[in-house]
Amino acid sequence: MNRTLYTLLFHLGLPLVAVRLWLRARKAPAYARRVAERFARGLPPMRPDGIWVHAVSVGESIAAAPMIRALLAQHPGLPITLTCMTPTGSERIQAMFANEPRIQHCYLPYDLPWAAARFLDTVRPRLAVIMETELWPNHIHQCALRGIPVALANARLSARSARGYARFARLTRPMLEEMSLIAVQTEVEAERFRQLGARAESVQVTGSIKFDLTIDPQLQVRATELREQWQARQRPVWIAASTHEGEDEVVLAAHRQLLGNYPDALLILVPRHPERFNGVFELCRQQGFPTVRRSTGQPVGATDSVLLGDTMGELLFLYALADSAFVGGSLVPNGGHNLLEPAALCKPVLSGPHLFNFLEIAALMREAGALQEVDDAEGLAVAVRSLFELPQDARRMGEAGLKVMQANQGALQRLLDGLGRLLAR
Repeated sequence: MNRTLYTLLFHLGLPLVAVRLWLRARKAPAYARRVAERFARGLPPMRPDGIWVHAVSVGESIAAAPMIRALLAQHPGLPITLTCMTPTGSERIQAMFANEPRIQHCYLPYDLPWAAARFLDTVRPRLAVIMETELWPNHIHQCALRGIPVALANARLSARSARGYARFARLTRPMLEEMSLIAVQTEVEAERFRQLGARAESVQVTGSIKFDLTIDPQLQVRATELREQWQARQRPVWIAASTHEGEDEVVLAAHRQLLGNYPDALLILVPRHPERFNGVFELCRQQGFPTVRRSTGQPVGATDSVLLGDTMGELLFLYALADSAFVGGSLVPNGGHNLLEPAALCKPVLSGPHLFNFLEIAALMREAGALQEVDDAEGLAVAVRSLFELPQDARRMGEAGLKVMQANQGALQRLLDGLGRLLAR
């Protein structure tokens, strides 16, 4: 399939796109808003001649934040246009950069030539930066027509994704050839991009910028103070973060087993997607767990068993509240989420077996003794209970994870150097 056929099929599929938006809006009403932006209509006022950064949703937006702040500092005269595809990503971007006047934001228009052209003619960026592996042939081609260099930052490419792209080589190869920089996390992924048609000189192994996460020293201080306010300093507290559908039941079953040995144990349960907050709250209530919603600001009482993390932008703080951390998206075949956030806070890290989005990071942490994988509710309960009972082991795991982070930092600077060269052309 070439780009012309791809574009034709995309146009024919627009009714399905509309149905998908409508279905999503039933669960998350924000999907029904700002629809015109998805066709490059009704865009907010934009300052041109800056840098355009695309981060598909929340995780990529958070990962991009240190890079964006560095770009703001290095290029004080340039505006930065941030795009995403989801309402939760939009909320996160607006919350993170609410006080930065040079940040401008809208949804990325769909990958239709006329929508991409209208967007680029409005924003007129000097550089386009796409986070991870969100590749859109028409957007990239429209950039190439205008002489706008395109960089893929913190790029990942699993073996499965590479096989998928290879099936559409007539579409994939020209797209990759048009890219100026592909900053990949590992040499294995670099070779996959080269085999798919990326120019060798454009592929650079920079490592993962997720290792360059910096933690505000006051974060743990504030978390300790809040636990004292709750009179929960001595309570065993664990967090299950970024859970997906099918994982909450497993986590709650593990928590029920823990309560048999630690009746005052507190679980902080944080669903990945805001549209699931209400449903997970009802699940906790139905299963008989006294539950407090973080969004209410209500203090956790001695008889409360679950704190539902139903706020946006607080995940690091919620990690800081806990003694140990389970990272979700890994008990179901979703590929896992960022293991380094709890590691940066010196927390022992647990996960399920499905970590194909973080294979290299998981391997480093596993080898260092910073990560333990579990398969089910019983395994999760046993692992958390062991960390409660053996605080020295928990401390060793946490320190090992922090050392893995510190040993692998530097990817952000390597990426910024590459972006700086493109801007200087």
